[in-house]
Amino acid sequence: MVDFKSLRLVEVHHGTQQLWQTFGWFGTTNRASAQAPTTSLGCRTFHALTATPLAHLRKRELWLSYGQALIDGLSLRQAATRCGVDKDTALRWRHRFLAAAANHRAEREGGIVEADETFFLESFKGQRHLHRPARKRGGVGQAWEHIAVLVVRDRSGQTADFPLERADTQHIAAVLRPLVEPDAILCTDGAAVYKAVSRTLGLTHRPINLQQGIRVLEGCFHLQNVNAYDSRLKEWLRRFHGVATKYLTNYLGWRRLLERYRQNITPVDCLQEALGRFQVQQLTRT
Repeated sequence: MVDFKSLRLVEVHHGTQQLWQTFGWFGTTNRASAQAPTTSLGCRTFHALTATPLAHLRKRELWLSYGQALIDGLSLRQAATRCGVDKDTALRWRHRFLAAAANHRAEREGGIVEADETFFLESFKGQRHLHRPARKRGGVGQAWEHIAVLVVRDRSGQTADFPLERADTQHIAAVLRPLVEPDAILCTDGAAVYKAVSRTLGLTHRPINLQQGIRVLEGCFHLQNVNAYDSRLKEWLRRFHGVATKYLTNYLGWRRLLERYRQNITPVDCLQEALGRFQVQQLTRT
């Protein structure tokens, strides 16, 4: 297991550039992000966490414990208690740990691809000032107060989700174009917008008319895969009693992280994802 308490500095000078290339850090020259002092030999010293989301965070000996808190889906108060830190630190760590995972989504999906939108109530949780009148506790809000998230999932389990500025042809096509293979079959509900998107992208489309009670077409085209994922996502999010909209992408990435590793996830996996390097073999240590 990686001992993150004992991470040491990596010195870069003539003859040790190969070490940098091994870890993928060679070429970082930004003084502001690297915080690299210059020695009398002209050597620039970089920290092992330089230019990662975990840079400048302290108490590394607690990071594995916090990784386990992410796996367990603990609230901020519970995570703070487990790790022996205050609530503000637990909040800062949560979103530093999730910053890279929020962008780690499937890059390409093929075969039968299911797509459906799910909605989350806009939330200003944690902010001092609201831009609208306060809702009653448990209020469902108006239709325009919901954030649409397009969830796209193929039969191999590759998953991507995208909060949409608007659930229209332009915005949906923009996220599906680089994601869905040209020869894939797109399964959606019967909304007219998906017909337009499929025509725009030249995709084979199999709409499922749920309003007429149709659940499966030709024995294999359905939305059960993506709908099951949506259900797991929303059930898991209930423990947080509302998610601030500005952090929604982080929570979506958090859920994808748990789904990606399933029962095999470890705190080290969480730290590797937090570093933004999903195949890290080792870190420099004493």
